[in-house]
Amino acid sequence: MSSDFTSRPPQKHHWKIWWELIRPHTLTAATVPVLLGSVLALLEGKTHLLLFAAMMIASLLIQAATNLFNEYYDYKRGLDTEKSVGIGGGIVRHGMAPSLIMTLALSMYAISVLLGVYICASSSWWLAAVGSLCMLMGYLYTGGPYPISYTPLGELFSGLFMGFLIILIAFFIQTGYVSTTAVLVAVPSGILVGLINLSNNLRDRDGDKANGRKTIPVLLGPEKTIVFMGMMFAVAYLWIVGLVMARLVTPWALLALLSIPKARQATKGFVGKVEPITMMPAMKATGQTNTFFGLLLALGLLVGYFL
Repeated sequence: MSSDFTSRPPQKHHWKIWWELIRPHTLTAATVPVLLGSVLALLEGKTHLLLFAAMMIASLLIQAATNLFNEYYDYKRGLDTEKSVGIGGGIVRHGMAPSLIMTLALSMYAISVLLGVYICASSSWWLAAVGSLCMLMGYLYTGGPYPISYTPLGELFSGLFMGFLIILIAFFIQTGYVSTTAVLVAVPSGILVGLINLSNNLRDRDGDKANGRKTIPVLLGPEKTIVFMGMMFAVAYLWIVGLVMARLVTPWALLALLSIPKARQATKGFVGKVEPITMMPAMKATGQTNTFFGLLLALGLLVGYFL
């Protein structure tokens, strides 16, 4: 601990602090796409358990590290305080040194790189470029001179790199190619991961606006953002219906529609809410929608495969 942190609360050593620091509610955004991509590979008759495990662990570490980068840079830019909602709070609440947070994030990246070497050696070294790009985007989301989180592109980048591309990478490392079906199935997952980011930005809209961020909720306002969220939920579900109607996936994929009530809960949960703390249930429901959608879709694809 450096001397400039004497004004903060004393550091607490407890596993819950470390658990909260990586924002566990966001980790499903990393695990569900890997699972879905692996199920799609299984439908092609290809599976590799060690590669699946390596990909799952690497994705979790990259997501957790991204959250730590966010914690570090939001503190450095004066965005986080003890009263901030939805943050890990390791620095502002528990007195952790920022350097510790950054070291932990970089350590997670280092382990991810080692796992990436194994994945590339077992599949294709072209993945090194794709994986490096995903890791770079995780850092640049809040790091660097022009953070992506300060622009309206945060949802697009998070959905593309942590939803869409993760599915395709998980599929590719086990099959050696990327199919049209895998690409099309990955689209709604990318949308739902992006909506997790959108819900976060909706909660933080007032603080982001005060600090010069130009996120979608800042540009559209809360009411239009909620409408936009509902529309994107609808696109994700209608996309699956379209794939079934086009006979590109089994009708059992419609099991994903069972998550619609959770999507409705997420959207309605933001209506009329002003204080960030009152939006937390809606944010939680948004993450749960992504989880339930992905798991139900994977289950439906598996049922169709075995039947």
